[in-house]
Amino acid sequence: MNLPEIDCNIRKKEGKIEIFDVIRKKFVALTPEEWVRQHIVHFLIFQRDYPRSLIRVESGLKYNQLKKRSDILVYNRMARPFLVVECKSYDVSISQATLNQVSIYNKQLGAQFAMVSNGLIHYCCEFDHGAGKMKFIDSFPAFK
Repeated sequence: MNLPEIDCNIRKKEGKIEIFDVIRKKFVALTPEEWVRQHIVHFLIFQRDYPRSLIRVESGLKYNQLKKRSDILVYNRMARPFLVVECKSYDVSISQATLNQVSIYNKQLGAQFAMVSNGLIHYCCEFDHGAGKMKFIDSFPAFK
């Protein structure tokens, strides 16, 4: 994992391994994608000082009459989307299709930043929606 270790609560219940999600405040199935999602959430909260109260996990959105879910959505202090994150399992390579997926979500959301991560590789982009432009940035955006 190319993110700091996290202090997390893991349990085994009815033969299944679960991890406590600090945003949803409940245990969820520990899948490889969830492991990446929880590392990113912890990184945003504990390393980058993102307010926990402004982070949503697996929030719904509509695109062309289809119901979709963004893995992580961070709002700014004015309740507008700031960062949308698409998480993949560590064994899934980040492809153009993955970048397209987060871009499609962001067309609906209008976040200033979007990110794709498999826990090992992270791509962050900044959007200028007015000009219709996007540029890659070198690090996680600082929360404003």
